[in-house]
Order: sequence, then structure tokens, then C-alpha cells
Amino acid sequence: MKLSRRNFITKSGLLAGSLGLGAFPSWSIPSASDKKVRIGIVGGRFGATFQFHEHPDCVVEAVSDLRKDRRDHLKETYGCSKSYPSLEILLEDPKIDAVFLATPAPDHAAHTIASLIAGKHVLCAVPLAMNLEECGQVKEAVLASGKTYMMAETTTYMQGTISAKKFYKEGRFGEIFSAAAEYNHPGLEVLWFENGAPTWRHGLPPMHYPTHCTAFLISVTGERLKQVSCVGWGNGEGLLKDNPYQNPFWNETAFFQTNRNHPFRVEVNWKGALRNAERGEWRGEKMSLYLPSGHENQATMVTTADQLGKDDAGFEHSQNKVEAYEFPQWWKTEMLPEKMRHNSGHDGSHTFITHEFIRAILEERWPEVNVYEALAYTVPGIVAHQSALNGGKSLAIPDYDD
Repeated sequence: MKLSRRNFITKSGLLAGSLGLGAFPSWSIPSASDKKVRIGIVGGRFGATFQFHEHPDCVVEAVSDLRKDRRDHLKETYGCSKSYPSLEILLEDPKIDAVFLATPAPDHAAHTIASLIAGKHVLCAVPLAMNLEECGQVKEAVLASGKTYMMAETTTYMQGTISAKKFYKEGRFGEIFSAAAEYNHPGLEVLWFENGAPTWRHGLPPMHYPTHCTAFLISVTGERLKQVSCVGWGNGEGLLKDNPYQNPFWNETAFFQTNRNHPFRVEVNWKGALRNAERGEWRGEKMSLYLPSGHENQATMVTTADQLGKDDAGFEHSQNKVEAYEFPQWWKTEMLPEKMRHNSGHDGSHTFITHEFIRAILEERWPEVNVYEALAYTVPGIVAHQSALNGGKSLAIPDYDD
């Protein structure tokens, strides 16, 4: 199954970029399948925040965590009586068709590959991997396995992103000539240590966790990030000392160039006087859309208008129309099975991720955030961090679509 993304699109009769737009607007729900996907859920924190037990075509067969208290939490959450003390043992269960890997980020590549080799479909938390070598290994494992792989990127299914995908598909933006995204998570260092011992988060380079930003552009337009210059802030002081990533930066800002020659600014910030935010901006020739900070419902929409106005210096100019925009609550619609039409984690995204993964398996198709999209979300951040370590040197981003 050595199939490039470009060949896959051609052979499927799809237009370029359509993989990133498939969830809207025709993502209606078919009747429940006779076949049920039997899933194993691994990871008792993030893994306990999804809705597999509510999906009409899914059964939670087993759960797993290294800690008994978290295994018990998973069992209670999903009404599941079967549990395993490790992923390795869970993968030996022949009844399990698929796994959701909500495990630490440095384990994602190894856990994904092991699960695929065991013959399981894989939904994995972000990011796809931690370095370029692992990224290549995951891609090869997915293509060799013939199994469904999906990355559980929440930004792709935020209510504002779903709206942006719809507007883009309808042509309302015109050309999106620039975009920006930011992920602010100040105070994250409280998770760097647990009972005095460092966790996997200790010193994690901000750009090694880029997908909550890169998805804002890539999932909407299908563009690829081709070049980057990145600047970091920090000099390895305080809690950054002796981190396993040898990362000196608290915050990183990257300036990307896309394959359509568009600029895209990305900020990932762990420290500072910042509002928590996971937000994007799309700036188009006919319309622009600015998400609010946090997961609020009201954004700003700007549209071109044939009217004159005056700026604050009294100069006359053509004036755009600026207005508040309230996103539809897409989780209330037929995009989801009836039982799943409720708000969920990360701005309503968890139910959409759950549904897309299960339906992709049953329909034997690639999910929206397939391995090529996951690589496009993840790889630019890895290269951006290398740029920051080299004083902002402009670096090319490898192409994994072939």
C-alpha cells in the first residue's frame, strides 16, 4: 500500500485539498451500522474526555493505564468492565479493532507503530511524533498496515474552524492571503513535575506542540507550510534547567511561508501575562474572520463594502464592514448522531473527533486528519524549533506528501 497523498487524491477522483474539507457540509450521519467498532482506550486523563460509549457504531471493549486509579476512572467513564495494566497487553486482545492513544507525547510514534503492527486502527492524541525520523517511521507504518490512522486534533473541529471551512468552501473569503494563529497556555509548568519527579512536559519546546495552531490554516485551505523562520524567548532559566529536550525557550513565534506563497504567523507560548487562547485569524480579499481569545462564541467578521468612511485623522477612504459574528453550534446539528449532540471538550470538538474516526473505519475511507494531514500539522513545528535554536535561520520544511 505504497500510496502518496497526491496519487491517492488522483486515484480517488478528488480535487487537491479536499481531504481537509471533507467534514463539511455533507457530513450527515448514516444509519447505525450492523458492525460495531470495538475500541480500546489508553490513557486515563485525556482519554477519559471522549464519547465512544455514546456512538451508535462503537463499543468500548477495554481500557488501559499504567495507574490503577486512572484505569478505574476510565472504566467508570465508559461503563467498561475490562481493563489492562499496559498498552502492550491490551494489544493482544483479539476482540479490539481500534485503539485511542491518549498517552504522553514522546510515546506517540512508538505506540502508534506498535498498535498498527498489532492490526489495530489508531486514533492518537497530538502531536504525531517528536522528531522527523519518527514522523517518517509513522508514515511508513500507516501505509504498510492498511489500517485507519487519525490524529485527534481538536482545532480542526472547533466550532469556529468548522465555520471557516464552510466559508472557504463557499468562496466567501476570496483568496486567504495571510493567516495567524496562537496557542497560549501560561502556567503550564505546574504540570512539569508530579510528586517531585519530572513529567514528559518538562521543558517541552513550544513548537513541538504546534498542531493547535497549524490546523487553523491547513484544515481550512489545505495549504502546506514550506519555509520557516522562528524566534524563541528564554535562555534556559528557572524550571527550564536540565529539561530532557535541552530546550531554552518558554515561548516561540514562527513565520511560515506556504506553498501558495502566503504568510502564516504562529505563536506558542507557555509563560507570560497572557490570556489562555487557542485562536486563529483568516484574512481574505473579500472577507476576514478573527476568532476570540479562549473558547468564546463571538468572533469578528470583516467584509469589503462599497462605502466611504473617514479614519481618525479625518482622511476619507473606502471602509470595510466590521461586525460581531456568533458561530453556529454545529454540535447541535445532524453532523453528529443524536445522542452525541451536546457540547464537549475543546470547544465541542471531542464528539466530532469520535464520530469521524468511527465512521472512517466503517466506511473504509481516510479520515479528515489522516497521516498526511497529521504530518502537515506536526512537521513544521519541529523544523521551526530548529530554526529558533539557530537564531531564526530560515529553514525548508520537508514534504511528506510523496
